[in-house]
Amino acid sequence: MWVQFFALLLFKGVELIFFLREEAVQNRGQVFVGVALVAIGVLLALGAIFKINVWAFCWPLVLILVGVWFLVRPRLLSEGTLSNIHPLGGVRRFGKWTVANEEIWMFVGDIDLDLLQADIPAGETVLRVFGFVGDVDLTLPRDVGLSYTSTAFVTDSRVNERKLEGFLIPTSFASENYATAEKRIRLETLFFIADVKVRSV
Repeated sequence: MWVQFFALLLFKGVELIFFLREEAVQNRGQVFVGVALVAIGVLLALGAIFKINVWAFCWPLVLILVGVWFLVRPRLLSEGTLSNIHPLGGVRRFGKWTVANEEIWMFVGDIDLDLLQADIPAGETVLRVFGFVGDVDLTLPRDVGLSYTSTAFVTDSRVNERKLEGFLIPTSFASENYATAEKRIRLETLFFIADVKVRSV
């Protein structure tokens, strides 16, 4: 009976990813975090009930899944979206460079993106950053619209003079000119622990 109950919980969690309407959540990253927490809880409960060392076979499985994801993910991206993987270290861009839709994957590191002199295309440009522990700094011109969402176990964010903190809840911000700005940046971060600073200059 317990096995069926936990299996049902896991099934419902996975079902959220594929069948929840997009307007019901801010982004799929939030659904993923929720499902991951449910899955971890289920595994720990099963391990306690049946006295099984769950982690003995979960860690190898996690490593395999992460490796497969890194191989497959670039093929799933829409055309024109860049994918960069930096397991350790970070990414630093400043001066003249071209901003494009991009996903940055990392384990631990710093992301420093200075858009003041960058070539930002008209319309919305989406920057997604995924990792375990990360420090993300974004500087952009004041006339560029900004939408920011962070999903993390612990989030410490500062957008201009506004401080945003979250513990197991997403944090989000949108500038007043986001809907009307000619150039717009949508920053989405998904971490276990995230420190994000965004400045409009």
